[in-house]
Amino acid sequence: MHKSNQFALIPVMFCFFAMGFVDLVGIASNYVKADLNLSNSAANVFPSLVFFWFLIFAVPTGMLMNKIGRKKTVLVSLAVTVASLLLPLFGNSYGLMLVSFSLLGIGNALMQTSLNPLISNLISSERFAATLTFGQFIKAIASFMAPIIAAWGAAASIPHFGLGWRVLFPIYMIIGVLATLMLSATPIEEEPMAAKPTTFTQTIKLLGTPIVLLSFIGIMCHVGIDVGVNTHAPKILEERLNLSLEESGFSTSLYFIFRTLGCLSGSYILAKFNKRSFFYISVCMMVLSMLGLALGTSKAVLYVAIALVGFGNSNIFSLVFSQAVLSLPNKKNEVSGLMIMGLFGGTIFPLVMGPASDAVGQWGAVVVMACGVLYLFTYGKKVTGI
Repeated sequence: MHKSNQFALIPVMFCFFAMGFVDLVGIASNYVKADLNLSNSAANVFPSLVFFWFLIFAVPTGMLMNKIGRKKTVLVSLAVTVASLLLPLFGNSYGLMLVSFSLLGIGNALMQTSLNPLISNLISSERFAATLTFGQFIKAIASFMAPIIAAWGAAASIPHFGLGWRVLFPIYMIIGVLATLMLSATPIEEEPMAAKPTTFTQTIKLLGTPIVLLSFIGIMCHVGIDVGVNTHAPKILEERLNLSLEESGFSTSLYFIFRTLGCLSGSYILAKFNKRSFFYISVCMMVLSMLGLALGTSKAVLYVAIALVGFGNSNIFSLVFSQAVLSLPNKKNEVSGLMIMGLFGGTIFPLVMGPASDAVGQWGAVVVMACGVLYLFTYGKKVTGI
């Protein structure tokens, strides 16, 4: 196992914070929906578009890492992310926001594909899942701060340079620039690059390995549930309790608060206790959450349901990703690209949830997420390594 200066974890974790910028799309799509008077289906194009780029860029990013290295690929991803956050300073038209969210998705696809395996250059394989979970904890801080900053900017009494809720973008852009500078200045020893890089076709063929395919679908379900709750939790509260967007927007923060707590506790639990038991406990919490979101009619029940799915879903990515990557240690970059391509689930789920909620109300969106939870339950039975 390659060892680098452990202080290199500091800028890398700062990059995980920048990785969390992608989750602003949930609350941002709700504000754009209100600003432009869009339907649920039209508004859900934004989160779907963000995660569409994972399908296109994840595997090529794995190949890019084989050519220029993981650190340089992360730096490219940060540059694209900063550019995406710059655009909303010039307006909030539908076209401009589409371009902004597209760049945000492209940058995040590059970042998630390269930053996660970069961790393996800094820690032992035994602590890989736990360290990934701690990175997800840092990422979740950025995620739950986004709705709070947006609501603060939307308050009429706050000076926000005419940006309103969009004040979120320059704040995160400045942090993105800092992350870029910190990582640039940090030396990280990486594994030697392969003399003959893996081709796109060879990478896709790795899906023929059962654990890789099962994990790929597991990642799709994890992120589909994540984006689904992020986007639809405020809508559920608006529909059931007649709350305003500013009031219901707290549900997104609540989700990420408990996801943050889950990641923080998970980084300890995964390092000390049985991973399989923890996986099942997490999925069972998500099952209870789906029941609460489907049937709940009070703020208390809905908030508990949102908290349960936040905590339960917080460690699924790290468990599934680490199982896949460690199953083929000589193909980490390629498997990482495939797993991040699975984040395309963040496109599929909202595209189905939007029409479902337009047709039968937010109950329809919950049913779609529940299908993802059911798959994760079966994944735990099929994968023995957890």
